[in-house]
Amino acid sequence: MSAQSSKPWYLVSPAELTSLLDCNMESGLTSKEARARLNRYGPNQLNDAKRDSLLAVFFNQFKDFMVVILLIATIISFFLGEYLDAITIVAIILINGILGFIQEARAEKSLQALKQMASPMARVVREGKPMMIPASELVPGDLVLLEAGDRVPADLRLLAASRLEIEESALTGESVPVAKSEKELSAKKTAIPLGDQKNLAFMGTMVTGGTGKGIVVTTGMTTELGKIAHLISQAETAETPLQQRLEQMGKILVAVAIVLTIVVIIAGVWHGQPLFTMFLAGVSLAVAAIPEGLPAIVTIALALGVQRMIKRNAIVRKLPSVETLGCASVICSDKTGTLTQNKMTVTHLWQSDQLYEVTGSGYEPKGEIRSNGKKITTPDLALQQLVRIAERCNNASLLEEEQTERKRLNLGQPGKIWRVVGDPTEGALLVLARKAAPLGKAAAEAQRIDELPFDSERKMMSVIDQEADGSVTLLCKGAVEALLQRCSHVLWQGEVVLLTHRLRRQILQKTEDMAEQALRVLGFAYKPLKQYKESEPAHSLENQLIFVGMAGMIDPPREEVKQAIALCRQAGIRTVMITGDHRVTAEAIAREIGILRSGLEAIEGHELNQLSDEELLQIIDRIAVFSRVSPEHKLRIVRTLQSKGHVVAMTGDGVNDAPAIKSADIGIAMGITGTDVTKEAADLILRDDNFATIVASVEEGRNIYDNVRKFIRYLLASNVGEILVMFFAMLLGMPLPLIPIQILWVNLVTDGLPAMALGVDQAEADTMYHKPRRRDENIFARGLGWKIISRGFLIGAMTLLAFWLTLHEDYSNLNHAQTVAFATLVMAQLIHVFDCRSEYSVFHRNPFENKYLVMSVISSLLLVIAVIYLDPLQPIFKTVDLTLRDWALIFVAGGVPTFVAGIGGALKVAPSMKFQGLGRVSNQK
Repeated sequence: MSAQSSKPWYLVSPAELTSLLDCNMESGLTSKEARARLNRYGPNQLNDAKRDSLLAVFFNQFKDFMVVILLIATIISFFLGEYLDAITIVAIILINGILGFIQEARAEKSLQALKQMASPMARVVREGKPMMIPASELVPGDLVLLEAGDRVPADLRLLAASRLEIEESALTGESVPVAKSEKELSAKKTAIPLGDQKNLAFMGTMVTGGTGKGIVVTTGMTTELGKIAHLISQAETAETPLQQRLEQMGKILVAVAIVLTIVVIIAGVWHGQPLFTMFLAGVSLAVAAIPEGLPAIVTIALALGVQRMIKRNAIVRKLPSVETLGCASVICSDKTGTLTQNKMTVTHLWQSDQLYEVTGSGYEPKGEIRSNGKKITTPDLALQQLVRIAERCNNASLLEEEQTERKRLNLGQPGKIWRVVGDPTEGALLVLARKAAPLGKAAAEAQRIDELPFDSERKMMSVIDQEADGSVTLLCKGAVEALLQRCSHVLWQGEVVLLTHRLRRQILQKTEDMAEQALRVLGFAYKPLKQYKESEPAHSLENQLIFVGMAGMIDPPREEVKQAIALCRQAGIRTVMITGDHRVTAEAIAREIGILRSGLEAIEGHELNQLSDEELLQIIDRIAVFSRVSPEHKLRIVRTLQSKGHVVAMTGDGVNDAPAIKSADIGIAMGITGTDVTKEAADLILRDDNFATIVASVEEGRNIYDNVRKFIRYLLASNVGEILVMFFAMLLGMPLPLIPIQILWVNLVTDGLPAMALGVDQAEADTMYHKPRRRDENIFARGLGWKIISRGFLIGAMTLLAFWLTLHEDYSNLNHAQTVAFATLVMAQLIHVFDCRSEYSVFHRNPFENKYLVMSVISSLLLVIAVIYLDPLQPIFKTVDLTLRDWALIFVAGGVPTFVAGIGGALKVAPSMKFQGLGRVSNQK
């Protein structure tokens, strides 16, 4: 909880703070007062979200409308004596429920992960004595001590900060530790962003350097971390588009099945068929019309899609989210660690009005220094001095170690990885020194004899080095403006010359130019010392310096991101950057990787605050970059995009991304750099932190949805054919072309293995050349409904024709005609399954490409032949042996629906033909 203040805590002075919180800045609270406040404000911990029990999660799997209808069909089948059919349906329902339960049972752990982020212990001063207490017992007014390695236990207003730096990237999105200060900030018209509140320390962030102390101002759910926890608990998760479409389809199918079944029963009785026989046939048709295998096949298709995605380094936490990816129209991505490497890298050096390029990225010391595109093999003395200062004026370490994370995530051989221990900026300078190999020996011979640490007032740090010959040199690095104020000379073209006003202006202009490219610029200077006394203050040493040059560094984009974003654009998917980092940095990265293009805009968090929901809705499609945003902003952006009709994927790795990730249609977390909070809130986790894996996942998602459409097309066209055979026969006053057990057997044989094999069909070549489908797209859209009706009509008509021709030859042998109709119906469906593999026609794809489909068709065919020719089964299914002439008729009649309809489709040119030579999306490095 928190005490009340009329203004933000960062504007409150220490004197006001002690008055507001009734605390002592030296001795802290008394134990008695701390206990009283603990009772008043409650413990310093995050609240648990209300969660469903495991039993409730299990029973929720059976609330689906289709499942309820199937249960009714099961009861009817049981009472009609169709026990095998009833058992089959129950088994399918149970398998579907168990698979869904297993996938969801581990979900909704976001708040538990958040609670683990809170520090378990805190160092406080009470009654004038430092002590360790559980962080949950902290109260507003407590005096907390901080040092490197501590996790901040609550939100603090800092009273003292000695070189205090805190890593806040998980909370704010900033890629480098923030230098903290105890100074009061000046009031502004707009609220100061979280990342700029330098005199506050936030719960859950990590102290990376220095020491400090502060007063607790907020605890528990009122901290910034607590606000995120509240946002996560309030975020709602909607049904996926596939779930919505299947529920809609289920209702339509049931209504149609019931109407047609009633019509068939009435027509049969009207033409003299026995009521019981027609009732049994009607119920059999109803069971056939409702594809009871559909929920199971959808689940199996999703589960197999999950396995394919694991091979492409994407871990799915919730099955339906796989399909949601396929209709994603916007990917909102955090910058730091997602689009960028989260590894500061020196990219440019400037010395004597000459700009040098430094190649390579990340912490691996592979690269070189170039001038005008040519590698420098022998650096001049001035450039050597610049790199030497960068290496010596440095407290970081560069280590090469086993990449155990790759081994744990099964990403191939572990290999070696370079890691920086210490400040990322100093780590980047060490990597620079390694790339400039000839300088290593000279630097190693020197010994550091003292250090003047960085502080926020001087904005610089210095070290005193003693050379091998005994000479002593002061080496300095820091903000260019601060350094220049202390410099009297400059190392210019190999000579030390006076730092004139013109040269000073030239250096500052170059600093601005580099900053406009989103580079973080550091200056370097030195000074030979005749003698050195440890007692000499910094201000007397750090003057009359010789300015050497500058280094520009940036957190570089991941190498594969630019291509991945281009592939997204090709697939009709917008990529939007949402970051807590500075606008200049965000815009530069966004332009480099292709997010910020002509006609698109960037906006900052404070500008977002000034827009109403209606105004934001009007301009949201033009904005490609959101910078300096808070977790609340991210959530608002996602919801606005959703209200615009977009299917939104949100990616990120920090705690600040978690609420938006949970609220998005598909939440994506980084597997290696992502926090536990983010992973628990996400639907999809990228094992390799590779943005290109998202594109590969989108391709898999689209393929899964296409496969769902394929077997819906197959099942329903087959079922329409079965119903129309009976419907037309009854209207025409013909005998029953199929008996109930034959209908159920056709349903079992053709709806089983072939339909499942379609669920694992390979993607068509043009999968990533279509725009994302609309969220409200009907599952029968894009001609699917017409294909189902037309193919179903042809299957029914040709089956009835084969029945009539056979019956016409010998009216006394009804079983023979029914057997031909039975075999024709099965054959038509088994041929039709190959047509369902393509959006265009059966001629557009190799029929033997899907080996599982070929094997399932052969299996189904063998089962039908067994029913026709095996003596023990013939009395049960009322079948008789067929001649070669019968089979000729069966193959011709069964092939007409597919090949006649396929002729028209073959004349169409598939988009894949227009993009020959363009392969599948690859996320492999």
